[in-house]
Amino acid sequence: MDWKSEIEQAAGRVRGHVVRTPLVDLTDIDLPFPVQAKLEQMQHTGSFKARGAFNTLLSEPVPEAGLVAASGGNHGAAVAYAAHQLGHKAHIFVPEMAGPSKIALIRGIGAELTVVPGNYSNALNMAQAYETETGAMQIHAYDAPGTVAGQGTCAREWEEQGLTADTVLIAVGGGGLIAGALAWLTGARKVVAVEPETSCALHAALKVGNPVDVEVSGVAANALGARRIGSICFELAQQHLGDSILVKDDAITTAQHALWRSCRQLVEPAGATALAALMSGAYQPAPGEKVAVLICGGNIAPDPFSE
Repeated sequence: MDWKSEIEQAAGRVRGHVVRTPLVDLTDIDLPFPVQAKLEQMQHTGSFKARGAFNTLLSEPVPEAGLVAASGGNHGAAVAYAAHQLGHKAHIFVPEMAGPSKIALIRGIGAELTVVPGNYSNALNMAQAYETETGAMQIHAYDAPGTVAGQGTCAREWEEQGLTADTVLIAVGGGGLIAGALAWLTGARKVVAVEPETSCALHAALKVGNPVDVEVSGVAANALGARRIGSICFELAQQHLGDSILVKDDAITTAQHALWRSCRQLVEPAGATALAALMSGAYQPAPGEKVAVLICGGNIAPDPFSE
């Protein structure tokens, strides 16, 4: 697949539908080197997921039965939002572990919502059954070309804004976001995958040479808790990934706190995971190596402003 072309086309489709999220230099965190961050948690519904959702909906016809998606929370909110903006009905399936703030976000947008016992894979099974029963269009959270191309617009936009880093660190769940970055950057910059030690589908797949099921748990599991890495991400990672890093939960929460203290950014654990690799020393840049992190999600739990 000509990913560069697909991402260019996606950028044209989603222009005007997604936020051009800002960059910030993280100068007040406890690191001996500068770090540039892209604040993608400022995207519609609080994560990068709106990019893939809008690209998919704008690139193919939507059936009368509407849309269906399974999600740990952020993807479901993005699909619900894009569907609402474009006039389509949507049914979102989320696991209980999505948590009350993400469930409330989806419900508030107005989509039909089913909360499923268990984890993401249980929600995906029910969404697939709903797709078969109704003819609704399934929007996969991470392992579909339209989703990956949409997420790739984030890296494209970042370069347009003046990305100067040699190395970009990106958190990984199912792999849609980093797949889009790898597809756009194609080795021009080093891309480092960062995952929690207890939710590491990409790291496990790279270790054994193919996607495998993993157990998922920990503070970022409701966003990074895919049991198996997407096949698109795995293929692109084998070609272009620079490194795969694991971080502990306490390193993630430390990075969360640092983002609030240094620049008053409230982010969920997944959103702080890439920064955690730098702050914990799990990834140590070489002398003179310029680094950047993608802050990918802001739907913290509990919602600090919920009544």
